[in-house]
Amino acid sequence: MRVLLDTSRLIDAFRGEAEIVKTLERAAEVWIPFVALAEIKAGFLGGGRPGENEGLLHAFLRLPGVGVLFADSETTDVYARLFLQLRKAGTPIPTNDLWIASLAVQHQLVLLSRDEHFRKVPQVSTGVS
Repeated sequence: MRVLLDTSRLIDAFRGEAEIVKTLERAAEVWIPFVALAEIKAGFLGGGRPGENEGLLHAFLRLPGVGVLFADSETTDVYARLFLQLRKAGTPIPTNDLWIASLAVQHQLVLLSRDEHFRKVPQVSTGVS
């Protein structure tokens, strides 16, 4: 399985939540969207252990099969289509999560998240829990 981690599930992984750790250990590829990377770094800066948390993040990113996924021109096309689809349906989702959904659709990744609003995007295969 190839997965994309939302910020919520990345935090769960850092906390050692058994379910997400097992899922990640079985995954062939684990991707962190650039948006989740920025969100988690912002959280580190506002928290009480920024150095320790940055160390966890860097160790995680060095694991085999783990990488950061950035937007490209194709991502912007997917984003635009999903944005319009959700707007017409009256079911918009937060902007950062729309970027994450766009990356999941573009790269055909299973999105692991605790955020229910990703279910509003039928093209996204979710592991929402």
